[in-house]
Amino acid sequence: MSSAISVYWTQVDEISHLVFYVLLIMSLVSWYTILSKAWSFWRIRRAAPALLVFWKAPTMPDALALLAEADKEDVFASLARQGMESLDATKNAQTLNAQSTASNVITRVLRQQMNQVIVKLETGLTLLASIGATAPFVGLLGTVWGIYHALTTVAVSGAVQIDQIAGPVGEALIMTALGLVVAIPAVLAYNAFNRINRITLAELDAFAYDLQAHLVKN
Repeated sequence: MSSAISVYWTQVDEISHLVFYVLLIMSLVSWYTILSKAWSFWRIRRAAPALLVFWKAPTMPDALALLAEADKEDVFASLARQGMESLDATKNAQTLNAQSTASNVITRVLRQQMNQVIVKLETGLTLLASIGATAPFVGLLGTVWGIYHALTTVAVSGAVQIDQIAGPVGEALIMTALGLVVAIPAVLAYNAFNRINRITLAELDAFAYDLQAHLVKN
């Protein structure tokens, strides 16, 4: 395999080299995103059980401290912290929040914080989806160009034999294989991260609802 790639590399032109470098960059970006998001989601899922401990704390400051200690990604803890701080927003007479009820202010703040968390959770997923969708076509472009380059070389030589065509065409298919190698991990990671996102967002939504009910009551 390595010998075939080396032979193909010496035979192709700058366009095929460019396609290879594009696939290499896409692969590096994809794996960096996969590893960083996997680490982030692992810490988020590890902190999820702390939501049950949150409501068992004796006071709200204790609950916030426990949640902040467990939530290294500051996903759930930021929601609780912003909810508590929203109570102080109604006390400033110079803001529009003072003209709203405490329930409306808390709901607004929690919704805004959830939107920020959603953006954080979804960062990088569009990139993975784009790489997974386009990498096979980039590889196919390299294959098509490689075949064109091989056939042009055969046509110029004036001798058309099956072994002169089969070798370069087979080597050109390497680019399609490289495109699939880049795309498959990106697609699998995108689907896995999407599932984790749905679970996390469902927990966030339930936590925000319970938090809003608790803060309004107090």
